[in-house]
Formats: sequence, structure tokens, C-alpha cells
Amino acid sequence: MTKIIYLTPEGLQKIKDELTFLKFTEMPEITRRIAEARDKGDLSENAEYHAAKEEQVRVNNKIQELQITLTNARILDEKDLDTSKVLVFSKVKLKNIDNGMEFTYTLVAAEEANLSQGKISVDSPIGKGLLGKEVGDIAEIQVPAGLIKFEILEITR
Repeated sequence: MTKIIYLTPEGLQKIKDELTFLKFTEMPEITRRIAEARDKGDLSENAEYHAAKEEQVRVNNKIQELQITLTNARILDEKDLDTSKVLVFSKVKLKNIDNGMEFTYTLVAAEEANLSQGKISVDSPIGKGLLGKEVGDIAEIQVPAGLIKFEILEITR
């Protein structure tokens, strides 16, 4: 069963841009390096050739991964989503019950997660623990450092 991946329009474009770069810039460069290495003769001891072949496999795998992501991607119009509970693309203001610190996170697909931008994956422990919660709820979330309790202060888009 394939997993549907919900993306923002920006996240979808980022994946398309990366795929285009890999296919039309990176792969031709790798192909050129392999051809140059072949021209040098004995391939059994040619480190440049083997390194380029390994890079070719890595880039091909990444291309396949991105193509699968695009096949399973769905764009959600954020304005059509319910703000009464935490869902994917919810912007959630939280208060750590233990220390009183407040945080704001946006829940996104794993492909768009970027903690420095305040975007956490819905598949992360915190993301999973927040899904379905409403304003005023206390989310008890088990993380590697222990149990954290967050109060949901606000949910927006």
C-alpha cells in the first residue's frame, strides 16, 4: 500500500526542482566523468571510474525516490482545513508544562520538515503526539529524553 504524502505547493515545487537538477545537471555530469575515466584504460584499478559509478547509483536511487514521492503527493489547500484540531499543515502554539516555554511548530510531511524553520514532521514523535488534539488539550509525548507535556494554546493555518 502506498502512503499518500501531503505537501504544500512550495514543498512540491522544491521536490520537482531537485528532480530536474538531478536528471538534467547531475546525471549528465556523472555520465561525462564515467566516460573520461573509461578513456584512461584499465577500469579495475581506476578509482575515478568506481567513484563515478557509485555516485551514479546514488543519484539514480534519489531520482527514483523523488519520482515515487511525486506519484504519491497530494496538495492540500490549507484554507479548507479544519482549525479546531491539529492536522497536517496546522501551525500549533504550544506551552511546555514543565518549564513554561512556548513554541510554535507547523506540522508538515517528512519531506518538508525543517526544525530551523519551525516545521516538524507529522511522523515525528511530537508530530504524532499533537495530531487530533484541540486547543486546551494536554499532549503527553514520549521522546528519547523522556515524557514531555505540552498544552495546546492555539491552532492556525
